[in-house]
Amino acid sequence: MRQIICFDLDGTLTDPAEGFTRSIQYACSRLGLPIPDREELLPCIGPPIQQTFANLLQTEDAQAIQSAVALYRERYSAQGLLENAVYPGVETMLRQLNAMGKRLYVATSKPTPFAVRILRHFALDTQFVGIYGSELDGTRSHKAEVIAYLLAREQFTPSEAAMIGDRKHDMLGARQHGLYAAGVTYGYGDCTELQEAGAEVLCHTPGEVTALFCRE
Repeated sequence: MRQIICFDLDGTLTDPAEGFTRSIQYACSRLGLPIPDREELLPCIGPPIQQTFANLLQTEDAQAIQSAVALYRERYSAQGLLENAVYPGVETMLRQLNAMGKRLYVATSKPTPFAVRILRHFALDTQFVGIYGSELDGTRSHKAEVIAYLLAREQFTPSEAAMIGDRKHDMLGARQHGLYAAGVTYGYGDCTELQEAGAEVLCHTPGEVTALFCRE
């Protein structure tokens, strides 16, 4: 029986599209680049922001990427991170899982300070035993690295845990470290992406996530 459940943040607990896309558009504007449409940027939700700017700038130059990330964060840290919304049913899901005695964690590629601010803003932080993310300098920006760090700090057995997320990075990170991989389809990854990355089950609503663990 899995008593430990790790959740991705963007696309799984909250919908960050407005603040994320506007902040990338702001950075592109400041850099004098063509400004991508909102819809064009939605698939970028989930992967590390450094990877997004490497693709947008078509460069691997670390300094150029970091300069773009700094401009993105200039707007994102001031207002973008709160241009966000909790998915319907998420609060109920978290309360019910806690009532069942599950230990809940957040494992996100987003920098930990941003993740904590978002969860506190929506009064969700108290639902979690711990909130794990990347560092502002890009350390642990890949989901597998975040999961490895969480495992090292919390010292639980991977087979006791599940990873819930909406993108392939969540599934690949879970499978790499021996966690049960559950994909959610209401975020930004589709069924094909999740299944090809190793999702062992798909949940179409937060209620289905709760039901998944009720059956254990």
